[in-house]
Amino acid sequence: MPKKRPYFNNNWQAYKDADDDMFIDHTFEEFMAYKIAGWELPSSVSCVIRETTHNGKVKEHVYKRSKAAQKKIIKLMSEGASFIVADGYTIHQMFPNNAD
Repeated sequence: MPKKRPYFNNNWQAYKDADDDMFIDHTFEEFMAYKIAGWELPSSVSCVIRETTHNGKVKEHVYKRSKAAQKKIIKLMSEGASFIVADGYTIHQMFPNNAD
């Protein structure tokens, strides 16, 4: 039987009871720069593709190799899907060409 791991108490009550002036206020611009412009992918991930299906659900595909991601992108483009591709340098949002 595996050995049970020790329980580590979390200190949520200490954070809840702390005064507001103990925490640093951040502006909206700082938050956006950190969360939106500061994305990082692990070195083992080439890119992430986030596809929006026709029924509105979001599927996320993670690729280690660029070639496999390129095949998925070509497939999604041929199906007329909208999707987002993020790699370590850029984020691109792709929409189907509905110029009927």
